Amino acid sequence: MVKIKPFKGLRPSKDKVKDVASPPYDVLNLEEARVKVENQPHSFLHVVKPEIDLPKNVDLYDDKVYQKGRENLQNLIKEKIMVQDSKDCYYLYKLVMDNISEVGLVACASIEDYEKDVIKKHEHTIAIKEADRIKHVDILNANTGPVFLTYKARKEIDEIFENVMRDNPVYDFEAEDDVKHTFWKISDDSTIEKITGQFKEINNLYVADGHHRSASGTIVGQRRRKENPNHTGNEEYNFFLSVIFPHDQLYIMDYNRVAKDFNGLKKNEFLNKVREKFELEQSKVPLKPQKKHRFGMYLDGQWYRLIAKEDSFDSNDPVKSLDVTILQNNLLTPILNIVNPKKDKKIDFIGGIRGLSELERRVNAGESVAFSMFPTSIEELMEIADAGKIMPPKSTWFEPKLRSGIIVHLLD
Repeated sequence: MVKIKPFKGLRPSKDKVKDVASPPYDVLNLEEARVKVENQPHSFLHVVKPEIDLPKNVDLYDDKVYQKGRENLQNLIKEKIMVQDSKDCYYLYKLVMDNISEVGLVACASIEDYEKDVIKKHEHTIAIKEADRIKHVDILNANTGPVFLTYKARKEIDEIFENVMRDNPVYDFEAEDDVKHTFWKISDDSTIEKITGQFKEINNLYVADGHHRSASGTIVGQRRRKENPNHTGNEEYNFFLSVIFPHDQLYIMDYNRVAKDFNGLKKNEFLNKVREKFELEQSKVPLKPQKKHRFGMYLDGQWYRLIAKEDSFDSNDPVKSLDVTILQNNLLTPILNIVNPKKDKKIDFIGGIRGLSELERRVNAGESVAFSMFPTSIEELMEIADAGKIMPPKSTWFEPKLRSGIIVHLLD
């Protein structure tokens, strides 16, 4: 049984939402973010990436960074750029990118569900990133970025959402990346009760994206629970901000790889080693794989088609049979000596949104070889999470991206 709850969302005024809404904090690097906020004093990047307002030599984990984020959030509130709703509400958030349409419920998820693995995970968190998000949540006293959750779709919930979307939205705008964002407020008590009841019928939620945000929200809640002698379990710190999508609407793109050298091998030596675990043939066109266990490879101005040999992986293991694992275990580690892709500087990861041309550009500019991947499916993600296993790093790239600043959950 999944426990979710409505909350009093802190939101931009309707005429300011497009000015406030920003990309997530981890999509842009520091210099890109500085450029992005030029002449944009209300951009939520000032809250989620406040180092952009401090000297360039500041330590990104200095308390000054988080205090600046708190100051910037409080200024948005003082100036009434953002206003908190007076009653607990759910919200619907619809994103449209080209022919892709996704509708998620904005709600508070339970840290108790996270602790009990009712909310299932598929990635390990990195300590320094987790510590960063913990300080951000704690010092700002808010969940400023939502966790992207999913559930196995239910017709009954779809029907409730369709009924809500017949009303006029509170926001409806197109961002600079051509993604359309539409947002509804659900304040009707009977609809709120129906939604809460429907989610009680669901066994699990799954973290699609936001493992560090969900972990940090939980840890801050646990600390405050211990510090509060009058703790009841109903305090806002017992919950974290989420947008919850049905699994059958999610769009996962390929997450491609670029390796920076051949590990001392000559081109022909490298290709011969690749042939040990893959069928290999040249292609006259750029290759975007159309099925599992197929890969594109680009080097020296030439595309190749790679097909994993059937005996080269364990098809019965949900992790070992992932394409990202097959490429790692059969090529990146044994041939290119890239053992730890999380830390190894010899590899980089390119989101599918940037296209095959970015792989060609990187190799043509001096890197050695690029690999195009078939996307991991949401069903594979759920199967691995259900088995209590962990996916390799950089397995999924979700599009379109949720904007930050459309709604915030305050912890008191």
